[in-house]
Amino acid sequence: MVPLLRTVYQRLFSMAAEAYTPGSLSAAFVTCPNEKVGKEIARAMVEKHLAACVNIMPQITSIYEWKGKIEEDREVLLMIKTRSSQIPVLTDFVRSVHPYEVAEVIALPIQQGNAPYLQWVGETVPE
Repeated sequence: MVPLLRTVYQRLFSMAAEAYTPGSLSAAFVTCPNEKVGKEIARAMVEKHLAACVNIMPQITSIYEWKGKIEEDREVLLMIKTRSSQIPVLTDFVRSVHPYEVAEVIALPIQQGNAPYLQWVGETVPE
């Protein structure tokens, strides 16, 4: 019984000691014309430590106005977990490799989440 209590105490103590600062991490979103391009950009972001994880959501439909005309396209959506401080660098990277004339890069601060996961994202993406 004592080892179990020790494990519970250590877990609770480590979670409290490493409290998450709301907004220090972000979820960024980038649309891509197809899965091949999405995978190439996602892999490069993870390899360059600009992102801890990138989810690729296939087959989304985007409807938007472009150059005075309503467009409808099939795209893939990248959901990128990173440090908020890295959003400008991540944006510059996406703009440098993305095939679109104007690449969508938007980010939302993460306010809460699973503490061990948020810690992992913070450890994976340097400041």
